[in-house]
Parts: sequence; structure tokens; C-alpha cells
Amino acid sequence: MTDRFADRREAGRLLGEALRRLGLPPGTIILGLARGGVIVAAEAARALGLPLDVLVVRKLGVPGQPELAFGAIATGGRRVLNPGVIAEAGVTDAEIEAVTREEERELQRREAAYRGNRPPLDLRGRTVVLVDDGLATGASMRVAIEAVRALGADRVIVAVPVAPPGVCEELAADFPGLECVVLRTPDPFYAVGLWYRTFPHTSDDEVTAALAASPAA
Repeated sequence: MTDRFADRREAGRLLGEALRRLGLPPGTIILGLARGGVIVAAEAARALGLPLDVLVVRKLGVPGQPELAFGAIATGGRRVLNPGVIAEAGVTDAEIEAVTREEERELQRREAAYRGNRPPLDLRGRTVVLVDDGLATGASMRVAIEAVRALGADRVIVAVPVAPPGVCEELAADFPGLECVVLRTPDPFYAVGLWYRTFPHTSDDEVTAALAASPAA
């Protein structure tokens, strides 16, 4: 397999170089999707000299197949569902609500752990760059887009190192005005982690350390 990123940090530096070409305005904020996206976002923010913050998003996994997302939730109570996955996997309404409740508890725990003394996100009128370590189903990013638009973001840019072909077009069709930066779109795609030579689990401590080392908004 060729053209893999060494790790999330290398991917973030390369993403920062790509974003620089957009000529981002003053006041732009980089938001990393917790957990792994924060590590990528921290490197991109450092390369651009922009503030970093975190957006907590939780994937809603199919019972028995937790890596297969049937939806996602984000800060602010936003939820998106993928009807196709729900139908194909046979997820019931009761299972949807049970998984949502469980993930809401984890989302609240992470909010408290990561934000600490940081004020609530104020995105009114700002350009926001949403960064993750990659896209697969896109459920997490979709709910992230909804969340930041609900918080008043004026311009939203999705930026990821790797995603399946056509993902930017799909997102743009659903979210008019959205901008998208993807460094690599391998085909076949399979999974995000396959496109990194090192893709370890990201801990809460790594997220809080990355946020502490970066300028706040």
C-alpha cells in the first residue's frame, strides 16, 4: 500500500499546508473532532498560526458492529441518522434510542474532560475549519457541520487527510455553501486507519495535552 501518512501529526502538517492556500481570514478557528481529529487539527492549527478548539462528536454504532455507524451526535444535542445503514443492519427504534442515550453520557463526560475551563464555543460570524483524521461513512462530520452551523458559523470548511472518492460532492450537495479539502481519496477505500502507517488509539490525555499546547480561540 502506497501514499500512506506516517501518523496523524504528519497528516495534520500536510493538511495545514493545503489549507494555507485558501487564504483563511482573521478570526478563523480550527475545530478538531475528538478524539483522533484533535491531533490532526493541532498540527494544522500550529502550521497556520490559528486557534484550536474541540468539538465532541460520538458515533452511533450498530449493536454488535460498533465500528459501523448508523448515525452520530455532537455538542449541542445535534443528531443525524443514516437511514440506509439502519435499514440494512436492521437497527430497531429501541436500539437507536438506547445507543443514543449511552453515547450522550460519554459525550458529556468528554465535554467536561476536554473543555475544562474553556468557555463554550462562540462561532457567530466566524470561519470554522472542521478537522478529523479521515471520513468513512461521514456520519460524524455531518453532525459536526450541523452543530457548528447551529452555533452561528458563517463559513464552514471540512478538512481531512483521507476519505472515499466523492465524499466532498456528497457533503456539498447536502450542505450548500460547504467547502471541503481532502488530501487523498483512495479507491478502494476500506477504512481510515489503513491509510496511516501508525494509527494508535488516541487517549483523553493526548487530547487535553494537544488543546493545552495550542492557543485558544
